[in-house]
Amino acid sequence: MSIIGKNIKRLRQAKGISQDKLSKLADLSLQTIVKMELDDKPNPTIETVQKIAKAFGVSLDDLMK
Repeated sequence: MSIIGKNIKRLRQAKGISQDKLSKLADLSLQTIVKMELDDKPNPTIETVQKIAKAFGVSLDDLMK
């Protein structure tokens, strides 16, 4: 699993958010969230990562390290 995928899963679980809810908060498909967490989508676009960071209320740096 990539660093981003691990961080998405960690943050999502820490906040008690389902993958479905995160997909809605970030305006992304559920499939995108699932694939990122499973590392089936290892090179997400910067726009995708920005949407997820915004949904969590964290910086891009926090999501990527």
